[in-house]
Amino acid sequence: MGALFRRPQGIYTVACDMTNGMGPLRTGSASNPIRCAVLISGSGSGMEAMVLHQQADIACGHSTVLVLSDNPEATGLVKAERLGIPTYCIALPEESDRTLRRHLHEQQIHQLMEEHQIELILLSGYMRLVSANFVDQWASRIINIHPSLLPAFPGAHAHRDVLAAGVEVSGCTVHYVDAGMDSGEILGQRRVPVFSDDDESTLADRVKTEEHHLYPEVVNRIVS
Repeated sequence: MGALFRRPQGIYTVACDMTNGMGPLRTGSASNPIRCAVLISGSGSGMEAMVLHQQADIACGHSTVLVLSDNPEATGLVKAERLGIPTYCIALPEESDRTLRRHLHEQQIHQLMEEHQIELILLSGYMRLVSANFVDQWASRIINIHPSLLPAFPGAHAHRDVLAAGVEVSGCTVHYVDAGMDSGEILGQRRVPVFSDDDESTLADRVKTEEHHLYPEVVNRIVS
């Protein structure tokens, strides 16, 4: 019986509004898929799940054409290479002024996106906040997945915060990226239970399983 309660407890979606920034996203198809870039900072497990979904579904209307990390040690870059995806690392430039450093870093990312004709940016474990200027350039073309049921528990330590709060349900959320902290329009959610003997690792594993199903599902809807 316990396994039954480990299934997702629901999914909630809102209509997609792709009218800002670069304009409406075209409809993707298997013959002309939406060109996606996945941005990672670590293991890239979500990126891997997305690419495997795209490669397994012959009717998929989106395709990952590059994987980018801000971290040269990100093991997800190796996974992407094994999957045949071009990889890039753009580390923070050596600039003492933090605002200028962030601006220069995002300029390089923006240029790379343009060079590869990227239409949709997917953040997947990307640990840097993007600036309002970058969001404006890519408005309604940047999506993120977060390991909690937003708006509850935003930020980098969602699992820790969930456990500290003593709640019985957590989950994951796919949302548009805006200039705030995990505050963009929600596109989809899945719920998972929190058990009394959970630690951050066990809860993260359970949530991650649902993330790997939810993210491709939401992107499927957006591009169609």
